[in-house]
Amino acid sequence: MYTPKKCSFCGREVYLGLGIMYVKNDGSTRSYCSSKCKVNDLKLKRDPRKLKWARGRK
Repeated sequence: MYTPKKCSFCGREVYLGLGIMYVKNDGSTRSYCSSKCKVNDLKLKRDPRKLKWARGRK
């Protein structure tokens, strides 16, 4: 049975077939529930603990 992954930025569940999977050059993967989370993490380099909508993900 499939267990949903957690978003690497906000902590929401990412179900099979939904969301974005980002693979870095070193082979590590990061899962995102939306492009909003991806941009805030990779491009803007924001800390999710300082954003209320990100649910304080560490």
